[in-house]
Amino acid sequence: MDLDALRAAREGEWQRLDALAATRRLDGRGSDELILRYQDGAADLSAITTTAGSVPLGDRLSISLSRARMRFTGTGRNIVSQLPGFFLLQLPAALYRVRWWTFWIAVASIVVATAYGTWSANDPQVQAALGSDADLKKLVNSDFTAYYSENPAASFTSQVWTNNAFIAAQCIAFGILGFYVPYVLLQNAMNVGLTGGILIGYGHADTFFLYISPHGMLELTSVFVAGAAGMRVFWAWIAPGARTRGEALAEDGRAMFIIAVGLTISLFVSGIIEGFVTPSYLPWPVKIGIGALALAAFLFYMVVIGGRAVRAGETGDLDPFAAGARRIIAE
Repeated sequence: MDLDALRAAREGEWQRLDALAATRRLDGRGSDELILRYQDGAADLSAITTTAGSVPLGDRLSISLSRARMRFTGTGRNIVSQLPGFFLLQLPAALYRVRWWTFWIAVASIVVATAYGTWSANDPQVQAALGSDADLKKLVNSDFTAYYSENPAASFTSQVWTNNAFIAAQCIAFGILGFYVPYVLLQNAMNVGLTGGILIGYGHADTFFLYISPHGMLELTSVFVAGAAGMRVFWAWIAPGARTRGEALAEDGRAMFIIAVGLTISLFVSGIIEGFVTPSYLPWPVKIGIGALALAAFLFYMVVIGGRAVRAGETGDLDPFAAGARRIIAE
C-alpha cells in the first residue's frame, strides 16, 4: 500500500472527522456524518495496520478515531456529571419497566403469606410442627419484639441492610434461571405468613402488624421489585421479541443492574427504619406513618418519575454507545 497516496486521497475526510469530533453541538445530519466518517476512518486504519503495521500515519488516524469515539461513547465524561441523569432518568425508567411484574409478584406474595398465616393461626398441628408450646409462647411474648432491639441500632441496621441487599442481588443475578426467583419469593412469603400466623394464633396480632409495618412496607416492596427484575431477565430470554436472545439479555440485564443499584438505596432506608424507628419509643401511628411515607416516596419515584422518564425516551439502559448516541441526537 502506498501510504502517501492514501494520505493524499483521505486527508480531507480525516480532517472533516476531526472537525466533527471537535464540534460542541451536532444536529441529526452532523451526527450521522460523524458516524459514517468514523466507520470510513476505522476501515482505513485497519488497512494501514494490516499492510504496514504500526506507522506514524496509523497513529495519527487512531488519535482522530479516539476523539470521535468519545463523542458517542461518552468515555471522557466525569462520573459525577452523570449522576443526575442516572437518578432522574435511567433508574426511575428501569423501575418503571418492571412495575407490572412488581404488582403481580406483590399480589401473589400476599396471597401466599395470608394462606400460610391463616393455616398456622388456626391449625394446632401446624403450630406443634413449628415448635413446642413453650417455645412458641417465648417467641410471641419476647423473642419477636426483642429481635429488633437486642443489638445496637447501627449494627442491626447494617446487618439487615446487608442481608436484604444480598437477597435482592441474588434475585436479579440468578433470575435468568427461572425457578430461583419464585423459590426465594415463596420462602419469604411462607416465613412471613407462618410467623404472623403464630402471633395471631396466640392473640398477638397487634404485635405482629405493629412491628412489621414501619419497615416492612418499603422492605417487602423492594424485595418484590428485585423479584420482578429477575423475572424480567428470564422473560427476555424466553420471549425476546424482535431482538435476538443475546440482545434482549444484554439490554434487559443492563437495566436490571441499574435496579440492583437503586434497591441498595431503598433497602438502606428500610434498614434505617427497622433499626432506629421500629424499636423506638415513638407512638405507633408515627412509626407506621414514617414507613408509609417512605413507601409512598418510592412508588412516586418508580411510577410518576419513571413514567415521565420513559415518555421522554429513556430506556433505563446503561449501554454507553446507546446513551452516547441519544446524547448526540439530543444535542
